[in-house]
Amino acid sequence: MNFITQKNALLFVCITAGHFLFAQIDKNATKETKNLYRNLNAISISHILFGHQHALEYGHGWSNEPDKSDVKSVTGSHPAVVGIDFSDFSGQSKVKTEKSIQVLRKNVVDTYERGGITTVSWHFNNPASDGGFYWKEGISKASMALIKPGGSHHEQYKEILKTIADFANSVKAKDGTLSPMIFRPFHEFDGDWFWWGKPYTSREDFIEVWQFTVSYLRDTLGVHNFIYAFSPDNRFNSESEYLERYPGDKFVDMFGMDDYADFGRDGKYDLEAGLKKLEIISNLGKKKKKLAAFTETGLESIPNEKWWTEVLLKTLKSNDLKLSYVLVWRNDAISPTHYYAPFPEQISVPDFLKFYNDPFTLFEKDLTNIYQMNF
Repeated sequence: MNFITQKNALLFVCITAGHFLFAQIDKNATKETKNLYRNLNAISISHILFGHQHALEYGHGWSNEPDKSDVKSVTGSHPAVVGIDFSDFSGQSKVKTEKSIQVLRKNVVDTYERGGITTVSWHFNNPASDGGFYWKEGISKASMALIKPGGSHHEQYKEILKTIADFANSVKAKDGTLSPMIFRPFHEFDGDWFWWGKPYTSREDFIEVWQFTVSYLRDTLGVHNFIYAFSPDNRFNSESEYLERYPGDKFVDMFGMDDYADFGRDGKYDLEAGLKKLEIISNLGKKKKKLAAFTETGLESIPNEKWWTEVLLKTLKSNDLKLSYVLVWRNDAISPTHYYAPFPEQISVPDFLKFYNDPFTLFEKDLTNIYQMNF
């Protein structure tokens, strides 16, 4: 499929056999999910979607305001991709879990009905110990071995997945269709900060848990509105290193990467290294007929007022990368410095508007019928 776009108008034209070889791992996926998958591939040929984590739940100095996002306050449009998290779906009181589910359900459905896209990360609280989702020495247990089939906490893990499945099967729009979501479990697994990280999990256990997670959600619990994304941090320098814990082509729809370190964190830039890593996931997507995306990045507090065009956009436009979206991290409601997208009067606003107006980048207002196959 060739995908031709102008700002505020996306036109689907000309089906080509090659692009329809891109098939997701769930053969029973809903029509809307299949269409989203194909359209994300089409978009990546000559554009990229912009995303922001927790964009609609809260922002710089505010929270829980209807139809508000910091990105919209600056540009007039919500981001095309909105990040949410399943962090409160386990390890919390039933009251907190249910409240979180209600908030997120409305968020997902509203985004779908506006024509936007939801991606889901999972800061998964350790099911076998205290310590939350981070690894805490002396507190956290290496629990991937415990939640895999046959493990001491496997049945508990299945109950947690049932909560996720119930949510996935409840996000119904007014017309009765389910809202598709890009699900990104166990992200940054090559690092040492989460309990599922590489130092605490064997390659074999990681792969077994991933494969079980997808199979149980899809084949047993009947979740058919997920696109599954695989996203390590940036601790790889080759395709073989990237694929070291890859669970296989039957269990992944999208290749992703989280990379802050190469894009200005602590004032350090290595754009050449960042681009090389993006090339690896982009080329894997092309080779394996799957999607690719820059699943997390950003510069905290955005002190570089030209970061959007001279760092991010310049990199994304390089070397024929084929990426569906780029997502920057959240804007905290309370912290004066923890933010990754601009808000009114932030110093990078003028440059972000150039980023927004560039024909290469797409925001929610630019999307038309992303869940339909138009030809």
